[in-house]
Amino acid sequence: MRRLAYNRKTPGSVEPVLPRTTSVLQRYGSALLLALAMPAVPAQPAHAAAAQLERGNGPEPSTLDAHRCQEVACGNVLRDLYEGLVTEDAQGRLMPGLAERWTVSADGRTWTFALRPGLRWSNGEALDAAQVVASFRRAFAPATAAPFGELFDALDGAQAVQAGDLPPERLGVSAPDPRTVMFRLTRSASLPALLTLPIAFPVYLPAVQNYGPQHTQPGRLVSNGAYRLAAWTPQANLVVEKNPNFHDAAGVALARVRFHVTEDAAAELQRFAAGDLHITEVVPPQPLAALRERFGEQLRLSPYLGAFWFGLNTTQPPFRPACASARCREQALALRRALTMAIDRDKLTRYVTGLGETPAYGIVPPGIAGYAPAAMPWASWPQAQREAHARALYRHAGYSDEHPLVLELRYNTSTPHRRLALAVAAMWKQTLGVQVRLRNEEWKVFVQNRKQRAITQAFRGGWIGDLPDARNFLAAFANDGPLNWMGYDDAGYRERLARADAAATQAARNAWLRAAEQRLLNDNSAIPLYFYTSKHLVSRRVRGFEPNALDRHASRWLSLTP
Repeated sequence: MRRLAYNRKTPGSVEPVLPRTTSVLQRYGSALLLALAMPAVPAQPAHAAAAQLERGNGPEPSTLDAHRCQEVACGNVLRDLYEGLVTEDAQGRLMPGLAERWTVSADGRTWTFALRPGLRWSNGEALDAAQVVASFRRAFAPATAAPFGELFDALDGAQAVQAGDLPPERLGVSAPDPRTVMFRLTRSASLPALLTLPIAFPVYLPAVQNYGPQHTQPGRLVSNGAYRLAAWTPQANLVVEKNPNFHDAAGVALARVRFHVTEDAAAELQRFAAGDLHITEVVPPQPLAALRERFGEQLRLSPYLGAFWFGLNTTQPPFRPACASARCREQALALRRALTMAIDRDKLTRYVTGLGETPAYGIVPPGIAGYAPAAMPWASWPQAQREAHARALYRHAGYSDEHPLVLELRYNTSTPHRRLALAVAAMWKQTLGVQVRLRNEEWKVFVQNRKQRAITQAFRGGWIGDLPDARNFLAAFANDGPLNWMGYDDAGYRERLARADAAATQAARNAWLRAAEQRLLNDNSAIPLYFYTSKHLVSRRVRGFEPNALDRHASRWLSLTP
């Protein structure tokens, strides 16, 4: 599961209040270009030879236990080693995996999956429905502590089993016969999309029983995907080789793939330029024009299912109404809306982020099949009109040049986050006269303060999708849980999510989810800023690398030209 990146610095350092100036943003943009400048490196040799695909993969995988994986580094490898009932093609579209087909009941609560005939593990043993069910029970057993278990809250008994309140046998997964797996849900959910997550991969339980945590080592790990584990050198690389027992082995072009540990993005770029890597996991911040000039079409930027926003703490002043009257509520809303409208998102994405990000006027990013994202009602207005309206709202909320809002904007320290905070603070100052104090904190301190909602006012937020489902972006705001950093509390919002959960069809579910998102946006407790892009360098020799919203690129779809 992807989350926002962070860098560490001394916790609690404070930036000075920004002065009023019309040139802060321009100077800021120039400083950004200078800060991102790096020594030029030669483009990748056109005829670099390789016997296998060389992939940058970021940090060392924390585990190859599919049920315990929670980050991209292990997920990339596990999607080569395993296959769930449902999988994805190169474009990220859902397609049959272990299951050759599936059906859902009219009420959306019962799903039935028919397995392919003749399925086998990488060691040649047969794989049937009973083993899939046993693997699910192991995934939700309390001892496994699967980090993605919360995403399966619609699965009957899942939360109670994971909490230890019910035995694993009570989980809503069953095998009526060797080629059928059935799921019972308590509400409608995008179950096929959930089944592409590592927690839903079948794990070879005899190896788990014999070797415990060491079942993930080469020679012990038995998988069922397009590849099997061949070697693992800690803090260096991991090699997978083609699995001859995979049901579509004939369609797998690459015989071997080596995943390299590449924690330093700048060093990863240099290794790509030298021909040591065919694909990078990321691209370090640099001016886009310079990257395009250096690497041309090898630079791959595409929309990514992630949203960056600033949150406003609605449990504390100034964003909580000062009294219970309608006027107080109206003034608090006017202030939140003024801050939202005063930001020029086009300038942010052009001069500050600068790697293909798109301005955001909603919480749910584009790219989710069947879902039409909501947007701020004024998203089509010219920026000058937005700013004029923002100034009127600011005055209506009781603020002026003589009585300015003094606001603290909190973020976890990293250079990109600081640049973005500086730019937004400058816009608030120039357009409204808000006096902004920037406070940066080390990641753990920031996360704790944001969660407690005691001293935060405005803060950095956002979400990277775990699956292509709008509910994944909206669910946190429906309760008072640890992810509702804004303290958003609205009965109408909760009602719309509940109606989405009760919907009998996907179309009706998406309509109610969109209504919930629109209500959240109309309340202006979150300030959408931009939608993410995925960023990779891909050799001209690589074929089959296609953009997709979740930025997943299984090696089975890739090939290398001479």
